[in-house]
Amino acid sequence: MNSQFTIIAATNFSETSVNAVNYAAGLAKASGAQLLIFHSFSLPLHSANSHITADGLQLQLNKVNTRLALLAAELTQFYAITITYNCSYSFLEDYLPTLITDTNTQLVVMGMAERSFEQELMGNATTFAIKSLNLPVLAVPLHARLHKAKKVLFAFDAKKKIAAGKLLWLGVALKHIKAEIELFSVDETLKTLKEENPGVLVKNIIDEEFQEIKYVYKSVRSNTVIAEIEKEINLYNADILVMMPQRYGFWDSIVHRSKTRIMASGLNIPLLSLPNY
Repeated sequence: MNSQFTIIAATNFSETSVNAVNYAAGLAKASGAQLLIFHSFSLPLHSANSHITADGLQLQLNKVNTRLALLAAELTQFYAITITYNCSYSFLEDYLPTLITDTNTQLVVMGMAERSFEQELMGNATTFAIKSLNLPVLAVPLHARLHKAKKVLFAFDAKKKIAAGKLLWLGVALKHIKAEIELFSVDETLKTLKEENPGVLVKNIIDEEFQEIKYVYKSVRSNTVIAEIEKEINLYNADILVMMPQRYGFWDSIVHRSKTRIMASGLNIPLLSLPNY
């Protein structure tokens, strides 16, 4: 594993985001990665309106950096891994892509919001990351714990190729925690595709890096994709859901809401969103 491989865990110091940072620390240890804890700093509204001085801004930044340092020190001691932190006075959407490029990051971990109509309609920082970043994003709900993650449900479109070889860190982590994968597809035409060329669809996902991981294959024929995935989460007793959002053009995006983004609010298990390479 490349010693420069990094996982970024974004936090706003809420209970959910701090739990996501803990989850990321466990993943970093399991995959041999470094962990970078990131906070995008913004001023409270009353401070912004009062034209805060440079000294006042620096004081606020110092307070945030102190909180990050304490969190990093606590996790470093517990997980025995390399942890750094970064605080930026900027909007997360503006600075996170730059930070990813500068640190050779291969995974971003964020907290998962509870489901609400507003979250599904407007989204949040996590759904923004899923939609905009060209790398895997892991959304972690409040009560998720990595040590309990033994079953991974990989819900995918059988007609799309997935570059599993770019996910070496995932294979290493899953082997370390002794997890297994179920490959699950909801598609009207999957039965025909599978009969014509059996095994090819599985090979597109599970390549050499995943050969030591136990997996099963299951497909259903249905038009209600989200409902079938939610049903399978319960049937399989999944601990992590993996999906790959589709990219729509401008006009398509008006009438489509990504199934992955919808699932990213309100699940009780983590959602790993893979980029559509």
